Amino acid sequence: MTTAHPLSSLATRERQTGSRIFSVIRLQFINTQTFIWVPLLVLAGAIICSLLIYLIIPIDEPLYGGGAQAPMWVFLTVGIQALTLSLPFSQAMSVTRREFYIGTIAAAAISAAGLATVFLIIAGIEQLTNGYGGIGYIAHLPWFFADGWAQAWLAFFMFTLFAFVAGFWFATVFKRWGPLMLTAVIIGLSLLLILAVFIVTRLELWPAVVTWFATTGPGLFAVYGLLVTAVVAVGSYLTLRRTVV
Repeated sequence: MTTAHPLSSLATRERQTGSRIFSVIRLQFINTQTFIWVPLLVLAGAIICSLLIYLIIPIDEPLYGGGAQAPMWVFLTVGIQALTLSLPFSQAMSVTRREFYIGTIAAAAISAAGLATVFLIIAGIEQLTNGYGGIGYIAHLPWFFADGWAQAWLAFFMFTLFAFVAGFWFATVFKRWGPLMLTAVIIGLSLLLILAVFIVTRLELWPAVVTWFATTGPGLFAVYGLLVTAVVAVGSYLTLRRTVV
């Protein structure tokens, strides 16, 4: 009679876990429209609309706009769909909640990295063409590229991933406690934001806030943003553990 060595059993379980996580990534990317084509289509539409608006405005100097942020907001809905559409299928695949969550976040990170790369490509085109022939800029914005191209990529990646994680967390709250709790959470967050704006305005701190953003730069701001994203991610995972499919 032979018994499996504990280290051998552990290695086998780790391989199985890795395989299931990879299966979750593949599951998420089955719907390429959600993770790839819709964000790219929204980005293309935002660029076209921004350029048309620039042409309407009677100004000779190149204009700057934030149309490139549009796909980031799309990832808010992508995060919602990643839970509501995929979690039931993952449970049928005998995937644990932890494996599903890691695989889903990995899929989101891959997609966010790809979108950030596209963002840099568009910014490069704008720089080479002097803003599409002097019309204006959508991606190559001064603040984003103040510290270099790598920091700009990291900032865009952070914003996109944060939007996904926030959407995923909203979906877990909805699945766990229902629409009443989700509505209460959204209202609570809105009130906190309004309170913060009120305090800054009342104490006349806006110059200090603007100075902080200007001096912090996109690179360090992205690091702070990733830390906040990690906190929200932990919260969404803890909620997911008790979510009923």
